[in-house]
Amino acid sequence: MINKLKQRLHSYAPRTILSDCPEAGVLIALTDNTADPEVVLTRRASHLSTHSGEIAFPGGKRDDTDTDLLYTALREAEEEVGLDPAAVEVLGPLGQVLSKHMLQVTPFVGIIASDTELVPNLDELDRIYKVPLSFFLEDRRHHTDTIQFKGMTHYVPAYEYEGDIIWGLTAYMLVELLNVGFDANIPMKIRPEHR
Repeated sequence: MINKLKQRLHSYAPRTILSDCPEAGVLIALTDNTADPEVVLTRRASHLSTHSGEIAFPGGKRDDTDTDLLYTALREAEEEVGLDPAAVEVLGPLGQVLSKHMLQVTPFVGIIASDTELVPNLDELDRIYKVPLSFFLEDRRHHTDTIQFKGMTHYVPAYEYEGDIIWGLTAYMLVELLNVGFDANIPMKIRPEHR
């Protein structure tokens, strides 16, 4: 599975957005399990002022001192889950998306060893998940949300895993990964910012 993903991302031309919005980078970290890789997700701490309790990839807003968005994604992953940037084999980016807070988010896909120890930064996270990719490839979605935001319609898949709902940009980026990397053919409406 991982070799197929590497080949696909090597030749993939992700969508980009031209905007003046602040930028963010996230890391879609997959374990190197050959049979069924797992994807690393986090649950944001309940005391946070934005996105509290939501399931997300490690990542965050670009700092002025960050050299690029990949650096941002790796820095944030180290801060949030204790992932050493040197332990990540970066495969490349997926398409950029706009968050509801008008952040231009670039996701990067990377591979980590399956035995990598991850530790949640409790100032930012309540929990770390490693969810088998097979769970998403089976497309056992809980439902699909239709969200109106700033005059745009977003169609967002939602998955329930261990009592938490994985939805929004996180689910959208997951579906792009599954469709591009693994021919999942999960139907998704094009996002308004990509039209």
